Amino acid sequence: MTGTRIGIGYDIHPLIPERRLILGGVEIQFSQGLEGWSDADVLTHAIIDSILGAAAMGDIGKYFPPGKPEYRDISSLEMLKQVNSKVSAKGWRVVNIDSTVIAEQPVLKDHIDSMREKLSHTLSLDIEKVSVKASTANGLGEIGKVEAIAAMVVTMIGRED
Repeated sequence: MTGTRIGIGYDIHPLIPERRLILGGVEIQFSQGLEGWSDADVLTHAIIDSILGAAAMGDIGKYFPPGKPEYRDISSLEMLKQVNSKVSAKGWRVVNIDSTVIAEQPVLKDHIDSMREKLSHTLSLDIEKVSVKASTANGLGEIGKVEAIAAMVVTMIGRED
């Protein structure tokens, strides 16, 4: 591989009642879910933005604008699959992903492996190249008050030039 790039992604969504909580494509039993036009999966959205950023191809809103009926409740894994295809068509491939979900609650440690499996499968990437970690906000801000969940991601892409 002669060409590599790095992209950064970030997303945050408020928690609301009567909505499923999806993170990394995994449904997590919790009293609230994330508000958004799609399934509001902040982890997958941050991964999408990090991949697009590394390829200098814009951001998630360019390809999946909120308010468009065809994207209402769309699976973020489907969005990730489509973005991966677009980036691959430009000659890039994901080399590795390092991500952190920031949530005071729910506790995510029992869901990390499932998230890694779903994400690696969607990207056709070896699971050892997909890192998902969980952290809290130590009681600070909207995340610490269990009003929101956020995710930060760094992705490396590469290609043969």
